[in-house]
Amino acid sequence: MAILKADNVSIRYFTGDFKSIGLKEYVVRKLKGNYKVTEFWADRNISFQLEKGDMLGIIGTNGAGKSTLLKAISGIMDPTEGSIHTEGSIAALLELASGFDGDLTVRENTYLRGAMLGYTRAFMEETYHSIIAFAELEDFQDRPFKQLSSGMKSRLAFSIACLVEPDILILDEVLAVGDGAFRKKSGEKMKQILSGGVTGILVSHSVSQVREMCNKILWLDHGKQVGFTDNVKLYCDAYEEFLITRKLPGSEKEIGALAEKHHKRLQKRQETLQKDQEQSLLETLQNIEPEAAKRIAATVLEHFDACEG
Repeated sequence: MAILKADNVSIRYFTGDFKSIGLKEYVVRKLKGNYKVTEFWADRNISFQLEKGDMLGIIGTNGAGKSTLLKAISGIMDPTEGSIHTEGSIAALLELASGFDGDLTVRENTYLRGAMLGYTRAFMEETYHSIIAFAELEDFQDRPFKQLSSGMKSRLAFSIACLVEPDILILDEVLAVGDGAFRKKSGEKMKQILSGGVTGILVSHSVSQVREMCNKILWLDHGKQVGFTDNVKLYCDAYEEFLITRKLPGSEKEIGALAEKHHKRLQKRQETLQKDQEQSLLETLQNIEPEAAKRIAATVLEHFDACEG
């Protein structure tokens, strides 16, 4: 049985000039039939389903409708058309650094965020030090939150969020927080959480993260579904080629062709790199004194003899 199923989900926004004209002018224009509203579909006819333990990667350029879809899945907004069915609890890690009080200390904000997530005071007392240690903020516990860098704020939010034990975990670019070392640590933490059978959804501009962590993939473009599959490698290869050519595939056959083109591009790049390295080595050897060249050649021959022995 699917733990999450999206069936022809469409989400529409209306944009108009109400904010700029005020209530009185709005009423006048409505009466005169002169009030203009623009309809915008952020997502259109999106369908997929996940089983327990699946990790879905959602890819697409900015404006593809990824974050809007996550808000609908997490229950923040309702689909305009279609339906979303979920089983169990959902935890959504969206906009990590929002919801903190800049004038409160790091310690106070940690307890505040924990309370907002529904954790008891006793639970926060028990886990507080591990949260601070994971966020690497031991020396900043009594600093006002507003004095932290954006990376520190995101690290604290991520560390607190890691306490959740949901059935469905939604991650929107949260594995990109902090420096390289912390990104690696946060990725390992997410793998640990997901290994417990949690169903996950990851939105990331890092294709390598999607390749490594996901067993299913959903490709969106300007609100439309390009495709959904468990062939993560094929779609990632095709998507990386799309980012270069900007030629959007219209069928599975075209996705396969894009992936093949990507393979050939990588192969050609590797061959060019190898030739450049060989040319560089040749030029280096040509500039070496004859006696030095003989010593290098002798060393190489000794190495080959040792390998054969």
